[in-house]
Amino acid sequence: MQNLWNDANLQCFVKEQCSAPEMQPELLELVYASHLLGRESSLVMHGGGNTSVKCQLVDMVGNRAEVLLIKASGIDLSNVTVRDYTPLRLGPLQKLGELFNHNDCISEEALQRFSTKEFKHLLLLNMFSLTDHMAEKRLTPSIETLLHAFLPHRFILHTHSFALLTLSNQPDGVTLCRETLGDSFGSVPYVKPGLGLARSAVNVYQTKQDIQGLVLQKHGLVTFGSTAKEAYSRMIEAVTLLEHRIAVSGRKQFSSVALPSEIASVEDVAPVIRGACVEEKAPGMREYHQFLLDFRTSPEILTYVNNPDLVSMSQKGSMTPDFIIRTKNKPLIVFAPDAQDLAAFKAAVHDAVEQYRTEYTTYFTTQQQATGMPVTMLDPLPRVVLVPGLGLFGLGKTAESAAVNADIATCTASAILDAESVGTFETISEREAFEIEYWDMEQAKMNKVHHDVFAGKVVMVTGAASGIGLATAKAFQQKGAQLVILDLSREALDSAVEELGGNVLSLNCDVTSHQDIRAAFDATCRRFGGVDILVSNVGAAIQGRIGEVSDDLLRKSFEINFFSHQAISQEAVRVMKLQGTGGVLLYNVSKQAVNPGPDFGPYGLAKAATMFLVRQYALDHGRDGIRANGINADRIRTGLLTAEMIKTRSTARGLSEREYMAGNLLQLEVTAEDVAEAFVHLALQIRTTGAIITVDGGNIAAALR
Repeated sequence: MQNLWNDANLQCFVKEQCSAPEMQPELLELVYASHLLGRESSLVMHGGGNTSVKCQLVDMVGNRAEVLLIKASGIDLSNVTVRDYTPLRLGPLQKLGELFNHNDCISEEALQRFSTKEFKHLLLLNMFSLTDHMAEKRLTPSIETLLHAFLPHRFILHTHSFALLTLSNQPDGVTLCRETLGDSFGSVPYVKPGLGLARSAVNVYQTKQDIQGLVLQKHGLVTFGSTAKEAYSRMIEAVTLLEHRIAVSGRKQFSSVALPSEIASVEDVAPVIRGACVEEKAPGMREYHQFLLDFRTSPEILTYVNNPDLVSMSQKGSMTPDFIIRTKNKPLIVFAPDAQDLAAFKAAVHDAVEQYRTEYTTYFTTQQQATGMPVTMLDPLPRVVLVPGLGLFGLGKTAESAAVNADIATCTASAILDAESVGTFETISEREAFEIEYWDMEQAKMNKVHHDVFAGKVVMVTGAASGIGLATAKAFQQKGAQLVILDLSREALDSAVEELGGNVLSLNCDVTSHQDIRAAFDATCRRFGGVDILVSNVGAAIQGRIGEVSDDLLRKSFEINFFSHQAISQEAVRVMKLQGTGGVLLYNVSKQAVNPGPDFGPYGLAKAATMFLVRQYALDHGRDGIRANGINADRIRTGLLTAEMIKTRSTARGLSEREYMAGNLLQLEVTAEDVAEAFVHLALQIRTTGAIITVDGGNIAAALR
């Protein structure tokens, strides 16, 4: 591994920072070192690892104290800032260490009880406020705080080096690590993070105080230093030695299982897996808690998932305890998907998920009874799915969490292949895994995230770059949905993405083209695993006197205002049936469907057909759990009703523009946001289908009933 430390770059980094009171030189050096570590996914991943420094600081009222600054729980080292370090008074923590480290009568069980029940309160009581900002932020101190506090070193770095885990996660891991790193690193047997691990680490250090760091068996690597540079350099040197030891063994040649002659595509497989890995919100509702998927494949991943010993290798457990709260301890394995028999694959996937549920429930019940931990079972669904012949999927409530789990699974596949090449992969016991997975300190990392009502749902909106489409996309996004937005103009889509922010999939799509529509759904399934809600919003206000209009113009209107809705609905239904979890079809119809205007026949006729299309989908696909509903809106400022058109129509009626736009019973102008709210409302109505809602401020002539 390359040492990336550069003194000139460090000085530039220091100069870039503002001169706020908390910007201590030592802390700036630590942040720089942390960024270097965070760039290496083989060292730390997504909030993992930790760094700290001990220094003297002055609080807001002028009191000076010796303080430990340690990265807050869950913060990524790759983009950590000085304000992501929690300051704690060092004196009381060190006294606690002296108390526990010199009292051999304290049992490991007592240490575990302390770690779980009182650990957080202890740390919060010793928080040290540097500025008003930091006092308000109140980040959660790391679960490794006591290890950093008990050890005397000024700078301490802690990573979950995959090279270290490859060697330590072996039956003879202690020997392998000692042979590779020599006497410069102490060896700490696996202990759950917290007070017990901190005490074990100090005991190892005290037996040989000239060591450069510690190997936390089956957990991670710790290095010390009087400067950040020294601690960082020791980390890189140690990891380089570990990597060299692995390389010397060489990558073992693994055989492959027999695969179908044609493997099903990702876009067909993903909806099947996504539909199987769900939890019903309540019995009989046919409404589900769902995940997004993130697919990964590579020659190395295929070597792993195609291995005849995949079950043996993958079901031993996680590479490091830090991953368990995200990916669970074990992935789900399904059969290789045969493109010629997708129905059989779907049945097999559902059986595999059901077996996973059963085994996870048994694991929970057994370990909960064994540990006596007063905890409630989490959902029994996998967060990683391995698919022979294809690759792997990460599952998560958001695209970001799905990507994190896919990242972890990808690195784990590589590390396990390395471990099996060196010897035999071995990890912590199921009881130890359970104690981590259900430890409230670890769960606190995940519970910080609030998931809104559409979390885990994929919403596709057509005509989404402006007007009602963009307003609708915003409304669903605000409720936690994962957006896929379609429009003709790439430039307009880019502008919409910038306005929406976040992880939005934007796709050029001509909704009158079956090829474009299929490509949009394939891209969506590859990216997120499927589609749950379709808002078919595209339309064009094509005018003409019906007795004089040309066939070409009328057909053009039907292509845009009717057949586009039919074509995209068929693709949505195809994907929704693969998922098997129902779905929602929402249509932007028009008041023209029931209250036509003069010289607007080409538009109104197609919209009337679309209104009946809504009802036909409700009738034919209710049995699939798919709901179909529509909105009849009127006089909305969009690309259809332009400023020029508003001016022409208001003038023709002898009205001001304001009077024209508010020409309804409520005398209020209706906006795109009003229509968007109606779409969201319909998506939430789990027992409503075949409905048409008017959003027009009140127009009796356009009322359906």
